[in-house]
Amino acid sequence: MDAMDRKILSALQADGRLSVTDLAERVGLSPTPCARRMARMEADGIITGYVARVDAAKLGYGITVFVFVELERQSQKTLQEFERAIKRFPEVMECHLMTGSRDILLKIATSDLTAFDEFLENSLLRVEGIRSTRTSFSLRSMVNREVAP
Repeated sequence: MDAMDRKILSALQADGRLSVTDLAERVGLSPTPCARRMARMEADGIITGYVARVDAAKLGYGITVFVFVELERQSQKTLQEFERAIKRFPEVMECHLMTGSRDILLKIATSDLTAFDEFLENSLLRVEGIRSTRTSFSLRSMVNREVAP
């Protein structure tokens, strides 16, 4: 990765719909070497995909909740079973294995408090191996970006 690769990544993170020609112009390259650099970063797994960012609230998901989960034990089997179970829930936007007193951090999106309560009672708390949970509600997102290239 050099400075030009970082410029390409930064431009793509700002607008993933740029054509190679427009991207090349924006970063100061001709299209062919720009396309080669993109292909290399894709092959190296640096660029993992191209997605559309959406406004969750405009899709009816007005509540963002962070749930800290403490597991009964943190064995490889328990973690694998938890991961397999949690992937089934469309409300789970992110799931992170953590250090410290909490084992797992979940980012949950639901339409409202009632929907979150239903998710908590009927889905999350039925997953085997959970010792406890702590919940925090997001009032608003102040920064939302990808890794700085």
